[in-house]
Amino acid sequence: MEEKGLEQTNCYVADLSSIKEARERIHSVIHKTPVLSSEALNSMVGRKLLFKCECFQKGGAFKFRGASNAVFSLNDEEAAKGVVTHSSGNHAAALALAAKLRGIPAYIVIPKNAPKCKVQNVIRYGGQVIWSEPTMQSRERTAAEVLRETGAALIHPYNDGRIIRPIVRDLVDDIITVEDEEIVEAMRLCYEILKVAVEPSGAIGLAAVLSDSFQKNPAWKDCNHIGIILSGGNVDLGVLWESLLR
Repeated sequence: MEEKGLEQTNCYVADLSSIKEARERIHSVIHKTPVLSSEALNSMVGRKLLFKCECFQKGGAFKFRGASNAVFSLNDEEAAKGVVTHSSGNHAAALALAAKLRGIPAYIVIPKNAPKCKVQNVIRYGGQVIWSEPTMQSRERTAAEVLRETGAALIHPYNDGRIIRPIVRDLVDDIITVEDEEIVEAMRLCYEILKVAVEPSGAIGLAAVLSDSFQKNPAWKDCNHIGIILSGGNVDLGVLWESLLR
């Protein structure tokens, strides 16, 4: 029984072969984003930091990779009716752009409280915006209505929780949480030192490395080379300036 249970927990939605297939499928439409480093930030942390700049990806975030893989995985018959999702973030714009590149419609359900810059990106990439109330129930109900009306293919904005939890449980050693103030400070450092504008979620990795939770944890004392993904750069500049001036 134990062997069977272990076998089940090690079955994930993505394995090495599927990742290689995805890379081959999308390599012609994505950017190969750069890796940056900074001696100033290295000195602050006392480690070698390597920043993978997915904020320079098409659509301004790493989400374009998954959206492109989903869109270009559809056969012609499935793709002809377009794609639909519900999202208030980078997935919305990423799917709209991927659909535009394939020449198919994208129906994007967006809650009314979504950040203005994210909505503008969806419109810029040709996505058809359908508004919902700012609740998950309303988002899902509206997306279901669009599905019935259009026959479009649903591209989920996030992975199935049954897949995420086993991966985190089996492969992640630790989780570091940070406060909003630490995230804003990391955003400021990215802008001032790396000369890169990142959104709050994109700065969390640097905030974590700068935190006492990481710096004072003896478990990480020999961790001298750290990769940090700057996952997105779709930041509302008006909100950013207000945050930095607080």
